Amino acid sequence: MPGTHALRKNGFTFRQFFVAHDQCGMKVSTDGIILGAAAPLPTQGPVLDIGSGSGLIALMLAQRLQTAGQAVTVEGVELDAAAVRQSRQNVAESPWAAAIQIHQGDILQWDPAFSRRYGLIVSNPPYFSPGVACRNDARATARYTDSLTHEALLETARQRLLPTGQFCTILPVEAGESLVTLAEQQGWFLRGLTLISELPQRKAHRLISVLSRQPGAVTHQQLMIRDDVQQYSAAYRQLTEAFYLRKSG
Repeated sequence: MPGTHALRKNGFTFRQFFVAHDQCGMKVSTDGIILGAAAPLPTQGPVLDIGSGSGLIALMLAQRLQTAGQAVTVEGVELDAAAVRQSRQNVAESPWAAAIQIHQGDILQWDPAFSRRYGLIVSNPPYFSPGVACRNDARATARYTDSLTHEALLETARQRLLPTGQFCTILPVEAGESLVTLAEQQGWFLRGLTLISELPQRKAHRLISVLSRQPGAVTHQQLMIRDDVQQYSAAYRQLTEAFYLRKSG
């Protein structure tokens, strides 16, 4: 995003941390930045990022938790070994090295005793069905649901959430709506829905959903990334101002 952060070779510099991503299947993206900035902070318990990649979302949540005065740990689980090595380095060089742990493993097999419960689980999950060739195996693992189906994702989130916990994802609109429908069929309750558009005249292209195992009020929001003159919108700037080096877009 030109004009909002400093591009360095193989990564991005934010206000308080740097994210190297040249060893990761998925690079720093607008999706990840929005999820890290918009996910609801937990009322209790630690945070889990499923498919943590470069560590971007874990770092953003750690910054927000510190700002909010919450002494909460953040954990990430990532399948790809190269991404794990790089994200651990990103964490080690950040102000929150003591508050973030990155684990290597398949979330469907990791910690089979399910002894730890989380107040918030976030994921920027796979959403493409297998069939279309991808340019490399790491990117395919990050983006294709043959490695982690949404059914399996919902089940592992259910097993790992505290009773009052929330599960938050960002997906393309159609995939996000399908995930919400599937979740409700499995006994989840929708607690928040944000439709994200690139421009005012364009249809929403991303959806953030917040799910819980307990019923409650549902929050509906819309977010435009850019305004009519192609500048970052006031709402987007407000959402991300704690992370970007400059506010201009």
